[in-house]
Amino acid sequence: MSNGLGKIVIRGSSSRPEDGEGSEARPAVAPSPLAASFETTLHIRDACLCLASQRAARALSRLFDDALKPVGLTSGQFSLMTSLNRPEPPSIGSVARLLAMDRTTLTANLKPLERRGLVKTEVDPKDRRGRRLSLTAEGLGVLDAATPIWSRVHAEVEARLGEGAPSLLRAGLAALA
Repeated sequence: MSNGLGKIVIRGSSSRPEDGEGSEARPAVAPSPLAASFETTLHIRDACLCLASQRAARALSRLFDDALKPVGLTSGQFSLMTSLNRPEPPSIGSVARLLAMDRTTLTANLKPLERRGLVKTEVDPKDRRGRRLSLTAEGLGVLDAATPIWSRVHAEVEARLGEGAPSLLRAGLAALA
């Protein structure tokens, strides 16, 4: 609730009533020099790196999702399957770190790929508590079909960015990751 002076106040019981009544108005938040004005909203829209990266990530995901539809993958599934395409099956922890994902989210993302028979999870022979991930023969086939699609769309995105920009963008994103 506003007190008419631009401050938000909360009315209700106080744990330390100052006048004995227990229902004093008090500011919920100290006034900020950057009030949430429309100008601030426009500034955040135009300058916020977090917002810009979220918007770009969603746009890129939609672009790659649409392109990968014919092979039955999303962009996230393609990235996950690519991360498993190694000479030795990686651990769940190493894949989670590579994809900047927590283990619970990774496990949830693996389930549909496992149900489709594209990925398998096996006990780590060196540590029975751990799990190793690998692509099945069918998974390798789907990844082989998806990779040329990814290459084409990726080249289109890089061309849209212009000469030199893709390398700068990758370096900037790597610095933030």
